[in-house]
This record gives sequence, structure tokens and C-alpha cells, in this order.
Amino acid sequence: MSDNTLSDASETLQKEHYERIAADYDAHYNDAYSQQYMRKFIYEPLLAGIEISGKKVLEAMSGGGQLTQTLLDKGAKVIGLDISHAQTANFRRRHKNAEVICASMLNSGIKDESFDIVIVIGGLHHLPPKTSEGLREIHRILKKGGYLCFMEPHSESVADYLRNFWYKRDSLFAENEAAINVSKLRREFADSFEFKSELFLGNVAYLLVMNSLVFRVPLRLKPIYSPSLIFAEKILNPILGKPLSCFVVAQWRKK
Repeated sequence: MSDNTLSDASETLQKEHYERIAADYDAHYNDAYSQQYMRKFIYEPLLAGIEISGKKVLEAMSGGGQLTQTLLDKGAKVIGLDISHAQTANFRRRHKNAEVICASMLNSGIKDESFDIVIVIGGLHHLPPKTSEGLREIHRILKKGGYLCFMEPHSESVADYLRNFWYKRDSLFAENEAAINVSKLRREFADSFEFKSELFLGNVAYLLVMNSLVFRVPLRLKPIYSPSLIFAEKILNPILGKPLSCFVVAQWRKK
């Protein structure tokens, strides 16, 4: 099977998958507690130290646009990009002041050096076997000196053993999904990006608050346990380090 065939197959798989779970996904990742978690542990470190106002920002593999309103509030011009028709419809409904493109990250039609910032939250691990191709596309559409900011589950973690077991058995995950290996990608893209920052975060609240859909937690139960788990996460994040953390938040800058 050729690389292009593999790419087409994996993208078709992801598109069909997210069309099917779009409603549940939107409900669980946009409730008040998931949003509180993401603001504190993802959005803040993801955007730390970067001037957003007046910048042209692509929220790539955006889903319904969880970060979009924060970017708009900071004065950015935001364009979303997602392969799912259902999710881009959610994006349009939710964000009247932002554009959205329904297309693949691997074949978006976006011109070279179009964006000051590209942001990906949990999208790169949906690209295998084309993760590197996706990063090269992001590099292409970024302006020189522009930022790639991403949050992804990472494979250099004890949690990845459980994740691999779970992914293979849970219908909420497409077959090609896999956590990213940050060290490997840094070596591969050392000539293309300057690696500005990396934070390894995420433990109990990441699993049961942000990812309540994965654990089939009824939304009505989240107000009961979420405040205490979010508090615990604040204490645990600085202690656990890379091997015991579930995800990475990184800022790379195009050379």
C-alpha cells in the first residue's frame, strides 16, 4: 500500500469517526468543568509569552473551536480548520466572528506563510502514519518566526502503556491514533523549528474531568468531583514530571 493510500485511509477513518461521535464529543469537552481545566492547564501555558493581539491564528484540527473565543478575546483573527463537517458546523454556530475551513490538515489548500500562529490541541495524535507530514504542512503555512503551539498526549510516559491498551479496545478511538513521541519529533525537526518550551502535565483531572467522555462519566456527575480533582492536579503537576504525565504542552518557533 502506498503512503498516499495510507494517508487517505487514515484520514477517512478519522473523518467518519468524528462525524459519528461529534455530538457527545462537543458536550463533554465544552461543559464548564472541561473548559475550566483547559483554561488553567492547557490554554495558559500554550499561549504564555506570545503576543496574540492582531495576529492571524489557525486553530488546526479545531473541532468545534474550544480555544477560539479565548483567541478572539485576545484580539486575534482566527480561522478554524477541521476535516469533520459536523464539527465545522459546530464551529460556525458557536463563533460568528471567526472563519472555518472544512478540509484536511494534510491538504488544506492554505497558501505558504499565511499564519503568525498555528495552534493544535489534541490533533497531531490523530494523524499517524502522517504526523511528520502534518508538521511539515504546519511549517509551510507558518510565517518565518511564527509559532506552532500544541498540546498532545505523549508516548514517553507510563500512561502510554494504558493508553495503547485502551485505544485498541475502545470504539471512541480510531485505529490509527497514537500518542506523539516529542523527543523523536524534536530530532526530526531540529532544522525547521526552535523549541521554545515544553511542559509535561496531566494526571487525575485530565483523565476524569477533561476526558469524561472516554471514561463514560455522566455529565451530571462532573460537578460533584471536578473541583477537588482540579485542585489536586495543581498540586501534582509540578511533582510528577515527564514519565508520569499524560500530555505535553509545547511552543515551537519556525526558523
